[in-house]
Amino acid sequence: MSLPTLFAPIADDMKCVDAVIRARLDSDVPLIRTIADYIIGAGGKRMRPALLLMIARALGYEGQQHHLLAAVVEFIHTATLLHDDVVDESSLRRGRATANAVFGNAASVLVGDFLHSRSFQMMVETGSVRVMQILADATNVIAEGEVLQLLNVHDPLVTEERYLQVVRYKTARLFEASAQLGAVLAGATPEHEAAAAEYGRRAGTAFQLIDDVLDYSGDTEALGKNLGDDLREGKPTLPLIRLLDVGTPAQQALVRTAIEKGEGDFAAVAAAIRESDALDYTRARAEREAQAAIAAISGYPVSAFRESLLEFCAFAINRDR
Repeated sequence: MSLPTLFAPIADDMKCVDAVIRARLDSDVPLIRTIADYIIGAGGKRMRPALLLMIARALGYEGQQHHLLAAVVEFIHTATLLHDDVVDESSLRRGRATANAVFGNAASVLVGDFLHSRSFQMMVETGSVRVMQILADATNVIAEGEVLQLLNVHDPLVTEERYLQVVRYKTARLFEASAQLGAVLAGATPEHEAAAAEYGRRAGTAFQLIDDVLDYSGDTEALGKNLGDDLREGKPTLPLIRLLDVGTPAQQALVRTAIEKGEGDFAAVAAAIRESDALDYTRARAEREAQAAIAAISGYPVSAFRESLLEFCAFAINRDR
């Protein structure tokens, strides 16, 4: 199932979110508008805003602030992408050149800062301390995740638990905050709010783990990034960690050298990963996370929105991009 089909119950809401995004990108500084338009216009999946909208609707929300907050989480996500691409020295994202490759590192970092600060201006408009607390905590944890990932670079001794901590902090945390905000807007019970947070955390983790799988099994054109980028950056993702645990001595030496140096025979590493159970192991781990996400919201009222949330978990683990 495609994302547009999954998001059909909130199609009108998503159009409203896009309108908010366009309006709030406005700035008197032309370069800010240019770079922001470039990255926002790259065709992102808008998954985090969609989760916020669907959770809110699934729990009966009928107000208007969900559009504003959905735009906020997309701005925060976009800011992290701008900063990530600079740190990682990436040149390709979503099938086209990254903003830093086109406009330079300095401009990308500063526009990322603009998007972060703009998101905080917007969240203040809700007048909700709870909303601000959730987003402030989330952005802080995401920053911690970035630093944790930096500490893991070129370290072949990274364990599965250390890696999953980075995933929970750096990627899953904004999924978690987005879903939790939807529940807060709907005035959900503490139990339903906690369920929303767990759903987002688990679904976000599953999504990242499948990204790890696709890095070694996906198609470059479909994926919109260079296959093996994480390995070339010296990042030990779960398939690599698994191969270091179960591979032959020769395979382990190959991976260890590639992680330590950020270079080597990528084709040989990819072949070794495919020959082992590394991809199946990672996919199974993602499937467990997706099942936990489904279980978390099993008590929500039956609706088209809940059905889309459940189907999103299947999409997260079965996608090819």
